[in-house]
Amino acid sequence: MGSQKGKPMNATKIICITPIKNEAWILNTFLKCASIWADNIILADQNSTDESLNIAAQFPKVQVIPNNSIIFNEPERQKFLIDAARKIPCEKRILIALDADEILGGDLSFFRSKEFLQQKQGTIFTFSWYNIARDSTKYWSPPIRFPFGFVDDGSEHNGRQIHSTRIPTPNSSERVHLLQNPIFHLQYIDWNRMQSKHRWYESYERLNFPQKNPIDIYRMYHHMYSIRTNEFKTLDHKYLESYQVLGINPFSHEKSQHYYWDLDVLKLIFEHGSSKFRKIDIWNFPWASISNELGYKNHPKDPRTFFDRAISAYLSKTQAIYPNRLICKIDSILKKFYY
Repeated sequence: MGSQKGKPMNATKIICITPIKNEAWILNTFLKCASIWADNIILADQNSTDESLNIAAQFPKVQVIPNNSIIFNEPERQKFLIDAARKIPCEKRILIALDADEILGGDLSFFRSKEFLQQKQGTIFTFSWYNIARDSTKYWSPPIRFPFGFVDDGSEHNGRQIHSTRIPTPNSSERVHLLQNPIFHLQYIDWNRMQSKHRWYESYERLNFPQKNPIDIYRMYHHMYSIRTNEFKTLDHKYLESYQVLGINPFSHEKSQHYYWDLDVLKLIFEHGSSKFRKIDIWNFPWASISNELGYKNHPKDPRTFFDRAISAYLSKTQAIYPNRLICKIDSILKKFYY
């Protein structure tokens, strides 16, 4: 590939690929952290209206590619990012696919080690996923190992419409779990933002996957209320040392008054009608005041029947003990006629 001053050029590059849409609340922190271990950072921006692009412009490793799509399509944007990464000239590329609210933890010097850089093409890197609690001192982690890294071999990426795998995952690939480098998921450090995002997800699921039962949708997007006390663990500060020595707080973020998901949900309600969404848990929210503040002349009306409200109350009261066997049995009975 050529050399300069005796040093090899474009040998192995670590490329961070990340979709963004109005991520100014966390993007400055994310890019400070990712700039430590990544050679290149590609952001696919989907029509951000906040300060995201101005923040991105301050980081020399960042390349912003516009994603002008007006619809939510995970496999499309993932392929978009992978294709852009493959245009960066190098002999070998390692893709790390993160969202803007995810930070790599542990000893970041590992990502410059031979053990990491010399993994063969086609290798998938899996990570533990630490959901950081609101106080930023504890976390809970699902037992799943998430495939967020890939030593690129040109394999095709086949994703699904929502909650898609972010990288190619060929069946023949070897998987290496990076136990000492968990990914910190920061969604829950801004609880109001998380709730706004989940209201949008519930609305999207109800609209695009009508076969999904509203009870299942509720359970999925309220899972954080059923985390047991013994599931929380104290975060070991050794996972933060790579940032602390550089004076970086990896959990630093800005709070917003409004979240773009609220506006998107309002648009869905006005476009499809309130009754389309009456069986999902989005109505215990001051839509009238929000629509006033956003300049809407009309306000969405709560379309729920007495029975809808009763189901919602049951789900709320039982979420903390879900998936208790009795509750699962009651859910299965309800789902036969509530859909």
